[in-house]
Formats: sequence, C-alpha cells, structure tokens
Amino acid sequence: MIYIKGATKDNSTAIMLRLFSRTLPTTAKSISPAPLRRNQFISRTSFQIVRNMGNGKASNEELKGSKLFDVSHVTALVTGGGTGIGLMITQALVANGAKVYITSRRDEVLQKTEELYNTGPGQIIPLQADVSEKDDVKRLYSEMCQKEPQGIQILINNAGIARDENTKFSTNGQPNMEDPQAISDHFLKSEPQQWADTMKTNVGSIYWMSMTFLPLLAKGGKVTPGYSSQVINVSSISGYMKGSSNGQFAYASSKAAATHLSRMLATTFTGTKVRVNTIAPGVFPSEMTTGGSDQDNKSRIESEMSNPAGRPGADTDMAATVLMLAGPGGVFYNEQVMYPDGGSTLSQPAARA
Repeated sequence: MIYIKGATKDNSTAIMLRLFSRTLPTTAKSISPAPLRRNQFISRTSFQIVRNMGNGKASNEELKGSKLFDVSHVTALVTGGGTGIGLMITQALVANGAKVYITSRRDEVLQKTEELYNTGPGQIIPLQADVSEKDDVKRLYSEMCQKEPQGIQILINNAGIARDENTKFSTNGQPNMEDPQAISDHFLKSEPQQWADTMKTNVGSIYWMSMTFLPLLAKGGKVTPGYSSQVINVSSISGYMKGSSNGQFAYASSKAAATHLSRMLATTFTGTKVRVNTIAPGVFPSEMTTGGSDQDNKSRIESEMSNPAGRPGADTDMAATVLMLAGPGGVFYNEQVMYPDGGSTLSQPAARA
C-alpha cells in the first residue's frame, strides 16, 4: 500500500490509480523484449526454446534426453580408460557416439578394451602412456595434436592408484582407536615413497594433463558452437570423509588435493572458456577396490554396502553422471562436484563443499 501525504479517503484511490497508470506501457512496442545476444556459454538448445515460445508454439523437442545427453560431437581423452571407473566412462561415451582415446601404462589392458568394447556407434582408440610423468604427457600431447588438429572437447583425468598397503584396515586390521600408541604404531607403517607415488599419480597427473592439454581443449571448443570444452577430474568421496578412510590416509589426502586442484584449475581457466568439473564417486567395482579385474577388464563386488543405497555403484550410475556433464545439457556446469555415492556421505562424517 502507498500512502500519499495530503490525500483524503475520497481521493486516495484515484491518486493511486493515476500513479499506477504512469508506469504502464502505452504502446505494444514498449514491451517488446530486447534482442538476445548469443554467446558460447548459452547452448543452441536454449535459443531454440526461447524462439519456439516467442512464436506461441512451445516445443519439447530440445528437452529430450537424446538432445541433452548427445555426445556424438565429442572427441574425448580418458586416462586410465581401460578398467574400473575409467572403462565405465569410456563405454558410456562410446555407446552414445563419442570418439574416445584411452590411455594406460599397460598395453595388454588397452588392447583388450579395444577388442571387447569398441562396438560403436562411437570409437575407442588406445594410446599407451604414463600420465604421472611430465615428459610422457608432453609426448602424448604431441601425438594427440597430430591425430586431432581441430582439438578435443573433453579430457577426463581418471588414472589413479592407492598405495596404503601397510595401513589399510581390510588387510592389516584396525588398531584400538582409543590407544594413542596403537594408533601411532599402526599409521607409521606407511612409507614416504607410498605417499610420494600416490600424490604423483592422483594429483600430479591431473595438473600435467590439464595444463598441457589446455590449448587443444580450447581449440576443440571453437569447432562446436554452443558447447564449451571441459576437463572432468575423477576424485573420490574419500577426499571428503573426515575419518581415517579405512586406514588409507595417503589416498584420501590425494583425493582431497585433487578436488581442490580442480577448483583452482576451473578458476584459472575461466578466460579460456574451458570448464573444469569433478566426479567424486563412492565405492565402485575397480581394480583399486577389488584387487584386480577379470578377462573382460571388469571388477566385481558381490557384497552389500553400508551406504543408504545398500550396494556399490554400477556401470549405469557412472554412465549417467558422465553423460550429464559431457552432453549439451551440462554446459552450464563449471567448478562443480558430482557425488555418485549411493548416499555414503550421509552415513559417515563428511565435509562437502
């Protein structure tokens, strides 16, 4: 309600109506929307929706999953793409039309993955490399520049290791967590080289790969209008758990570092139009969680889990996560962390930010 000094009960309504009428447009032209200015962060999908509604004929065509999660325009590079979570990501992208280069230190893993899973409509191309070594990353970059002179759209830094063999509870038991000496003795079994190796692969490889491939990613974004290239780093909920991570201090610390590194990269790359997002999975079948893989490069977890979902992650869970980020429907995401964990961070002390 607006009160006007000097107004009486009889004329206040008339005064208010006159004031209100002054704010109304007098011609149709005055309410015409300003023209939209297009930029590469707003997808063609968004413009199509606006255009259809402006014609008075709304359409849901651009909202279909086949449009939002289409990756047939994508050329991707997945490190550690031959087993575990990396293989799940590779399968998801290839099954939806992407061209996917995968790396591994083990040539036999690469060849088996290509043999078994290169079934289209996309394509798997194996490249042997050790992405924890700066010089090998530079060699890989030179090779990729020759193979993809127009650039790539996605780099997925998935390669990782766990080197807490001396302290993890599943193989060494858990110390008395009320006995200071028992805790100290148990965790000091960890060796400096185990920490160094873990950080080198789980953190260093993300840094070397992201910085080295940035120009190729930026170039790839220019050939896909309405779509911006991105780095997707695979971290872990272990980087958020505030407990002892089942005795794996080096691994959990490296994943916390990887997540923060992702945020730093996202901020640093803002001016290049290359986005950086993170996937922090819970427990999924992998060589890391099961100790190995079978003849089809797959790992199995048969037991139930203590998370609210009551099970480990499945191929479909990881596929849905990566397709959401990789497709046109995910171009509005930058510096975000996705948690496909079955609710694990709800059942254990965790810090999520």
